[in-house]
Amino acid sequence: MLDTELVSSAMEYGESPLTPRESTVLKEAARGSSAEEIASRLHLSPGTVRNYLTGAITKTGARNKIDAIRIAEDAGWL
Repeated sequence: MLDTELVSSAMEYGESPLTPRESTVLKEAARGSSAEEIASRLHLSPGTVRNYLTGAITKTGARNKIDAIRIAEDAGWL
């Protein structure tokens, strides 16, 4: 059984434009983690984390990472 609201929402927003890594980094940011904390957890440099966040912000059409998190969550991409 599928939730009709969820299916409708998925069809409205389509497939996620985010790469798997951008999604992971954005999920970590949604938990309140800093770029340094995310970098440590994912074995990346803080600059790389910031690059992934910038990519997610651009791809979602957001103004900042908080907006990107909201957009991605509303679209069902996270």
